[in-house]
Amino acid sequence: MDSFDGRLAVVTGGGTGMGRELVVQLAAAGASVAACDVNLETLDETAELARKGAPDTVRITTHQCDVADPAAMDRFRDEVLAQHETDHVHLVFNNAGIGGGGSFLNATREEWERTFGVCWGGVYNGCRSFLPLLVAAPEGHLVNTSSVNGFWASLGPGVPHTAYSSAKFAVKGLSEALLEDLRLHAPHVSVSVVMPGHIGTDIVLNSGQIHGADGDPAERAGAIREAMAQRGVPSDGMDDEAVLGLVTAMGEAFRDNAPMTAAEAATVILDGVRAGEWRILVGEDAKLLDERVRADPLGVYGPDAGGLDTIVLGA
Repeated sequence: MDSFDGRLAVVTGGGTGMGRELVVQLAAAGASVAACDVNLETLDETAELARKGAPDTVRITTHQCDVADPAAMDRFRDEVLAQHETDHVHLVFNNAGIGGGGSFLNATREEWERTFGVCWGGVYNGCRSFLPLLVAAPEGHLVNTSSVNGFWASLGPGVPHTAYSSAKFAVKGLSEALLEDLRLHAPHVSVSVVMPGHIGTDIVLNSGQIHGADGDPAERAGAIREAMAQRGVPSDGMDDEAVLGLVTAMGEAFRDNAPMTAAEAATVILDGVRAGEWRILVGEDAKLLDERVRADPLGVYGPDAGGLDTIVLGA
């Protein structure tokens, strides 16, 4: 699919980050877009940005949806069909994701399963709801966002990263398995798995809001103190406000100091789709990490993992 002009694309997690930039760039390329997010306020901002740079023929619709909920994804699908007056779509970007649930032993079950539910369940539900609509199109392309943590289940020594990594490995596995499934049963539909490195997004900030949006600030601060203690980071002398402020500052630093912006990442992804690439590494850090893991698959999980954590900081 070397052109997006006149196509209809579906993007999950379109409110911020790579999802927002995918919506904006697809619209600028002439594609109509149906975007979903749990946060309608940021999603409406995305739609406004996309409409400013899009041809008059492009239609942007916004939909509130929790991608971890199969029924919600089916409702999203039905809204897309009704509002775009169609029986098929051409592109599906299963992009939504959050962090959290780092330790299988110490994180709460609720946080672990919420993270896994969005990062894996969102892709699975997106495929279940929308893949038939790609099959119904003359030509279709499915794009599933994994991560470098889909081939390296770590952030380096001392930092457990279980829920996110487990989900991203599952996304990679499903996407690769679909290569043959689609080749046999729907050869006009292609699939790509996207594996970004450290991209400048609000995933850290958004994840904190999703996991603790309804929680008591003191309880949130207490949970953060525990996580800091596990990593050997002292919090003595810091009140709850300071602890919460530190996490916000870390999330902003993750976004603002990344080696690649979300807009640059979206361009790489869309260029990969146009070129028909099934495996899209995003960022020089992702490419370097991929080389290191392939060269030494045993050593990358050692206590001295060759400084891999300095290559990519929390992809």
